[in-house]
Amino acid sequence: MVLAACGNGATESSSESTGSESTNKETASSDDGIVIGFSMDTLEEERWQRDRDLFVARAEALGATVNVQAANGDDAKQLAQAENLISQGVDIIVVVPHDAEVTASIVEKAHKEGIKVISYDRLIKNSDVDLYVSFDNERVGEMQAKAITEIVPSGKYALIEGADTDNNAHLFKKGQMNILQPLIDSGDIEIVYDQWTDEWDPANALANMENALTANNNEIDAVVAANDGTAGAVIQALAAQSLAGEVPVSGQDAELAGVQRIVEGTQTMTVYKPIKLLAETIAEQAVAMAEGNEVETNSTVNNGKIDVPSILLDPISVNKDNIDDTIIADEFHSKDDVYKYSK
Repeated sequence: MVLAACGNGATESSSESTGSESTNKETASSDDGIVIGFSMDTLEEERWQRDRDLFVARAEALGATVNVQAANGDDAKQLAQAENLISQGVDIIVVVPHDAEVTASIVEKAHKEGIKVISYDRLIKNSDVDLYVSFDNERVGEMQAKAITEIVPSGKYALIEGADTDNNAHLFKKGQMNILQPLIDSGDIEIVYDQWTDEWDPANALANMENALTANNNEIDAVVAANDGTAGAVIQALAAQSLAGEVPVSGQDAELAGVQRIVEGTQTMTVYKPIKLLAETIAEQAVAMAEGNEVETNSTVNNGKIDVPSILLDPISVNKDNIDDTIIADEFHSKDDVYKYSK
C-alpha cells in the first residue's frame, strides 16, 4: 500500500482538546499547512478517544493541523459541527458518522465547497464520499461467530447486535450469518433472540439480554455480542442468573474491560482492530488527498449509491491464548492492566 508523503513546511499544532469535545477554534486553511476537520460521532467511549489521539499525532507529524469536533451521538450536532468546519475552510473533512444515512448531507455540503470527505471506520451511506478506510467488518463478524461456534457447535443462540443506524453493525451481522446460517439450516443452531442495540448503549444491551433470558427461561447456550460494550452488558445479565463464564460470549474492540473479562473467563474473545494502524493510515490519506495527491486503495465498498474507493485493513481474533502476543505485544494495553484482576 502506498501511503502519503508529508506536506511541505512548518505548521501550527492541532486545535483539538483532550476533553469530551474539542474547542471550536478558527483554524481555516492557510499557506502554513493542511487543516483537517475531524467530525466524530462520540468521545464518550475509550476506543474513540484512542482514535482521536493517534489520528491527531500522526497528522501533526505530517505537518497538518486538526480541528476535532465530537457530537456524542447527536445527529443535529454533528451536522452543525461539520457545517462549521466547512465554513472555516478546512482542506479536507474526516467523518466518523453517528448515523450512516444522515451524514450523507455532510458529503454533499463539503463537495459544494470543493472539500473532499473521508469516511472513518464507519461507511457513510448513499453519498459520493471520496474514500472509506476501515477494517474488513464482515470478517469481524465471521471471527466472532467462528469463535463461538467452535465452542458451542449446536444449541440456542442469542444475537446482541450493534446500533441499527451504524452500517458497520450490519456488516458485522452479515459476517456472523456467513458462519451461522449453514448451522441454522442444518438444525444444529437455533437463533432464539436477535436484537439491535440502540445507540450501542450497554444499558440497552443489558435490557436486550435480560429479555432474551426471560423469554427462554435462561436456556441460552451462546451469545454473539457485537462489541465489548454489549458483551459486558450481556455478561452482567448472565451473572445475575449465575451463568457468567458458563455461556460463551463474543466481543470486539479489545477494550480493557473486555480483555480483563477474557482473562477472568467470562468473555470468550474479542476482535482486536489495531487502531494505531487505522488512525495513522487515515491521517496519511487525508494529508495526501488535501495536497491533491492520488491514494492507492485495495477494495471498493458499495454504500447504496456508489462503489466507494476503500482501504480495508485486517482485524485479529483474540482469546486468552494470544492476548500476550497481540494486544500486550502491541502495547495496546499493559500486561499489568490486562491481568490486574486475575492475580
